[in-house]
Amino acid sequence: MHPGTRPVDVGLVRRLVAGQFPQWEGLAVARFPSGGTVNAMYRLGEGMVVRLPLVPGGADDVLVERTWLPRLAPHLPTAVPEVLGEGEPTEGYPWPWSVYRWLAGENPEAGALSEPVPLAEDLAGFVAAMRSITLPGAPRAHRGGPVASLDAETRAAIEELRGIPQEGVDCEAATAVWEEALRAPGWDGPPVWLHADLMPGNLLVDGGRLTSVIDFGCLGTGDPACDLFPAWNLLPAGARDVFREALDVDDATWVRGRGRTLSQALIALPYYRETNPAMAQNARHVIRAVLREG
Repeated sequence: MHPGTRPVDVGLVRRLVAGQFPQWEGLAVARFPSGGTVNAMYRLGEGMVVRLPLVPGGADDVLVERTWLPRLAPHLPTAVPEVLGEGEPTEGYPWPWSVYRWLAGENPEAGALSEPVPLAEDLAGFVAAMRSITLPGAPRAHRGGPVASLDAETRAAIEELRGIPQEGVDCEAATAVWEEALRAPGWDGPPVWLHADLMPGNLLVDGGRLTSVIDFGCLGTGDPACDLFPAWNLLPAGARDVFREALDVDDATWVRGRGRTLSQALIALPYYRETNPAMAQNARHVIRAVLREG
């Protein structure tokens, strides 16, 4: 999916585990299918998962999670990844990697939610809990800065989509929604704690209810609009309203959140349309949802 992606396989994972965590040597290892874009996941036995970066940026995410997940976990209403082993580069593999406790559940799918309103409430509870955290020393969240910082990349994506007519994106409507987000007042309060990547693939549900949030590699502080992504990448209109009301989102933050979510989708669609079907399909869903609303 990305230039310079590092190949990994079951054999490498077995060697890494055996060399650094001999207590787990001999446990079954199996690739876990994932729509993730910068990490590979391997089940280790019944109760663990190995997460290995595929690109240098993923290695940075590993270190962020090691530092912050133990501190954030006590403040959150859902389970989050628990690091059981901190792997280091060896066997020709160049980056740090981690062993986590396995979290059961399934990724929710936009358009196929069994409990959309309760799920919206659960998601709002998680976002509100993140915002209430006051731990010092937080990094700046990926995507946490001003909306205008995304302008050049967003406009370039819109132009690229003009050249892919089979995707059927209304580029004029997308531009109008994006420009509305640029005009919206920026966040003038203190930066808040954010997950900053609340995609369906980073959520786990059981019986339709949120049980876990994973992949905190983009975490940090910034504009609260950054954690409104599920309103458009997952929730239907009625549940979207519940999510907004539960978080008491003002008009300017809502407009910025919608623009940010659209921007991410516009950029993702041409990039992933031939390499990551799950990411591309969710990008299409977001574009439809936002343009219907906006």
